[in-house]
Amino acid sequence: MDVDMEIQKTKEERQKMEDLAALTSLTFDTDLYSSNKFDGYDQSIPVNDDDDAFDATENEIAKKMASFTAPKQFFKEPLRTGDDDEMSGFKQPGKIIDREDDYRRRRLNRIISPERNDPFLDKTPGPEVRTYADVMREEALKRKEEDVKREIAKKKEEEAAVKEKAKEREAEKPKKRNRWDVSQDENRGDKKAKAGSDWDLPDSTPGIARWDATPTPGRIGDATPSISRKNRWDETPTPGRLNDSDATPAAGGATPGATPAGMTWDATPKLAGLATPTPKRQRSRWDETPATVGSATPMGGATPAAAFTPGVTPVGAIDIATPTPNAIMRNAAMTPEQYNLMRWEKDIEERNRPLTDEELDAIFPKEGYKILEPPASYVPIRTPARKLLATPTPMSTPLYSIPEENRGQQFDVPKELPGGLPMMKPEDYQYFGALLNEEDEEVLSPEEQKERKIMKLLLKVKNGTPPQRKTALRQLTDKAREFGAGPLFNRILPLLMQPTLEDQERHLLVKVIDRVLYKLDELVRPYVHKILVVIEPLLIDEDYYARVEGREIISNLSKAAGLATMIAAMRPDIDNIDEYVRNTTARAFSVVASALGIPALLPFLKAVCQSKKSWQARHTGIKIVQQIAILIGCAVLPHLRSLVEIIEHGLNDENQKVRTITALSLAALAEASAPYGIESFDSVLKPLWKGIRSHRGKVLAAFLKAIGFIIPLMDAIYASYYTKEVMIILIREFQSPDEEMKKIVLKVVKQCVSTEGVEADYIRNDILPEFFRNFWVRRMALDRRNYRQLVETTVEIANKVGVADIVGRIVEDLKDESEPYRRMVMETIEKVVANLGASDIDARLEELLIDGILYAFQEQTSDDANVMLNGFGAVVNSLGQRVKPYLPQICGTIKWRLNNKSAKVRQQAADLISRIAVVMKQCGEEQLMGHLGVVLYEYLGEEYPEVLGSILGALKAIVNVIASAVKHMALGVAGLGCEDALVHLLNYVWPNIFETSPHVINAVMEAVEGMRVALGASVILNYCLQGLFHPARKVREVYWKIYNSLYIGAQDALVSAYPILEDEGNNSFSRPELHMFV
Repeated sequence: MDVDMEIQKTKEERQKMEDLAALTSLTFDTDLYSSNKFDGYDQSIPVNDDDDAFDATENEIAKKMASFTAPKQFFKEPLRTGDDDEMSGFKQPGKIIDREDDYRRRRLNRIISPERNDPFLDKTPGPEVRTYADVMREEALKRKEEDVKREIAKKKEEEAAVKEKAKEREAEKPKKRNRWDVSQDENRGDKKAKAGSDWDLPDSTPGIARWDATPTPGRIGDATPSISRKNRWDETPTPGRLNDSDATPAAGGATPGATPAGMTWDATPKLAGLATPTPKRQRSRWDETPATVGSATPMGGATPAAAFTPGVTPVGAIDIATPTPNAIMRNAAMTPEQYNLMRWEKDIEERNRPLTDEELDAIFPKEGYKILEPPASYVPIRTPARKLLATPTPMSTPLYSIPEENRGQQFDVPKELPGGLPMMKPEDYQYFGALLNEEDEEVLSPEEQKERKIMKLLLKVKNGTPPQRKTALRQLTDKAREFGAGPLFNRILPLLMQPTLEDQERHLLVKVIDRVLYKLDELVRPYVHKILVVIEPLLIDEDYYARVEGREIISNLSKAAGLATMIAAMRPDIDNIDEYVRNTTARAFSVVASALGIPALLPFLKAVCQSKKSWQARHTGIKIVQQIAILIGCAVLPHLRSLVEIIEHGLNDENQKVRTITALSLAALAEASAPYGIESFDSVLKPLWKGIRSHRGKVLAAFLKAIGFIIPLMDAIYASYYTKEVMIILIREFQSPDEEMKKIVLKVVKQCVSTEGVEADYIRNDILPEFFRNFWVRRMALDRRNYRQLVETTVEIANKVGVADIVGRIVEDLKDESEPYRRMVMETIEKVVANLGASDIDARLEELLIDGILYAFQEQTSDDANVMLNGFGAVVNSLGQRVKPYLPQICGTIKWRLNNKSAKVRQQAADLISRIAVVMKQCGEEQLMGHLGVVLYEYLGEEYPEVLGSILGALKAIVNVIASAVKHMALGVAGLGCEDALVHLLNYVWPNIFETSPHVINAVMEAVEGMRVALGASVILNYCLQGLFHPARKVREVYWKIYNSLYIGAQDALVSAYPILEDEGNNSFSRPELHMFV
């Protein structure tokens, strides 16, 4: 009994434990949820900022927080590099350098300069710190070096031109006679008459030249002696050399043992050291044995010291070549080490020589192998670089030494970086490679620990997950002053100069700089130029948001460092020899001016723009004014006069580029200040007017642009006068082949004709003929910029002279064979007609216009169909009811194109219906429109989504128009006994009450309102009652909306249609008076 009780007790306890376990130990995915709900919570409150830093352990805890909704393996995926599968459906981030042109890539040529001295510090800078004076001296040296290079290049060009002219003169001379055509004496005499070098001596009288082999004992000149001057670098003199007989003899009066000059060994000596030469045949220098190094005349009769026997035949080419230090060492006695090296070289060369065909035939079997012919482009390697002693050195070639093994070298990238760091890309190793070394951070110095911490945080910002980036960015911001400006910028800025940087990475790093600048404040001064080198290229980036980021960084940098530091950092770049540097510096200065105020920068700008030393400085200073006007717009008005006075002298500058940028700056100032500020430009009108008459090319284009922006600021009388004066120059430049000049001329014409005071007759008679003859040509439609400017200018002219004059000149071009040109004509007609209407178009022009737009619409083949559709719709809507005779032809074209096999053509036809449906209603073509609706209904089985969307859009347009027609029809027949037909029509209209399109539902509701008037409110109420209490809310809302309209429009008429209900106690539903009335 006790045993049974014990067993029962044990079972109960076990059951309780299992139940408790079932309640407390639920099974779930630990990748998604944590087993401890307190995981990730702070165990203590941090005392200071140091305790708030996340280490590796805390990072892992943060990964396990329950806020994550995906398994951790997905968060550990590295960033995509752009080499991923392109079929994923998403465009991978591209590298910045891939979309940059050559000009923008010049940012990579700039070097991040060392930090500079902060002049606001109270201590004297050391010799190792670069000051403003040092930087200016370096820039002056660079300019001088560039000037010297330019002079050298110019001199070389001049020399090349002189040589080319000399060659041309030589070619123009009569042809020289062949030496066989004249006698030998005459030929010799002609050559002697020339004053030349040894090379000009006649071939028939050879002498002992300096390039001949070393003479041997007994050798004579064999001919008339050479008259060349003896040089101390001539070969070693030997007995028997003719020229040596003129030298001053040694102490004995003659060289001991030497044979007198001019004698042979077997000749009888004569008196006074003279001898009669024995006649011989002319011999070559290859006929005798040349002397060796040891065959020179010995001093004092000593035996010649040489490694070989004097006078022997040379062993090979090395003995007759110019001796090198290695060759001299080889001729001398060799050490045992050199001997062994040569023996090893010979042995290795013998072992590594290529096998011959005979040896290969002996090795391989006779069958089973085929000898392949080498490719035609194959060149066997026969370079001495494969030899051990191939590279000669003065003494000997060092042997190979085995390098010491580096145990800490990383031969493979670990799968996961230590400390929870994100994965590195291959290009990141040079910046973050030190993090791969698993070193004990406790043994590192404080500076090294700081560098390592910064690298970890930057790697998380650049390649980490969003939570990692957020945490790292916060730490970098909070501890910016603790880390210091130097370590931070020395790590961040090289990353921004990385050639493989992507847009997202650049955005993140720029954000780091922005946050850090705010914290560092005045500590950033020594690093201003370093930051500018990296950030200035953003100002000319093609991405708008990159330009905005660049301006924001430079603006914050200006506020942190101050105007004096910014000027000191950027002044050397103002007259830099590189135009790219000057351009980006000018844009950066404009941002500084907008941030710190233009008045603060005006004295500096005045000094720069009036620089006497460098035209580059003047050019950059004036360009700063241009960029200020572009950047701040109308905010330039309070400083307009001062800015014009600063740059006005540039119109008469000696340098053409300075004159050009001055005119462009004035144009920018006038554009920014429009329509005010004409009084500020009074001082530059005269130089501009003189300039357009004296300049040509780019300078003229700039001057015309300036005048074009200043004329709209004038009063009407002056604007008319100046327009007529400048138009003479403009009409002359209509014929210019330069595309940039054409664009500027079109812009100026547009501005001039839009100015008040320019009469329409003057434009019509003096401008239009030349304008259309020179600009309305096919070539203009191919250049997108000129295309756009030509359309805008023509529209502006039409606003002055009217529709007929413009459309009449270009309407026939709608049938031109060039589609881009037809598109340009159609776009112009569309804008002109939309602005001014079609009231000036006569019947003949109307026919030509309809015919032309039909042709252009049918012949279009490009994907840009909106121009033709918009033009067609604009013309048809402008003509209104005048287009009724042409509607059958237009609808026939539409129906034919709806049946075309091309999806694009079908889509265009459906889109055209939606644009002309309103006009068809105005023309009373409801029947034709209904027919089109039936046709469109049959095409609702379209398989292409784009075409189906256009068909539905056309149907919607027809429904909108027809529903409005129902409304007017019902109101027109109210009280005429047509109730049966209206009820039948209402049955077709009522299902459309659930339409969601605003236009359609409005038309349906108006049709119902018309039916209420014609049929009575009670009929519409009967349709309403079926849905007022529908279980679906959206259905009830529609029916209650209709009922509310009924109640507002015909409240009294609804009473008779209400059901008769019995009274219920307190509720009385009786209507005795109404019953009596009924």
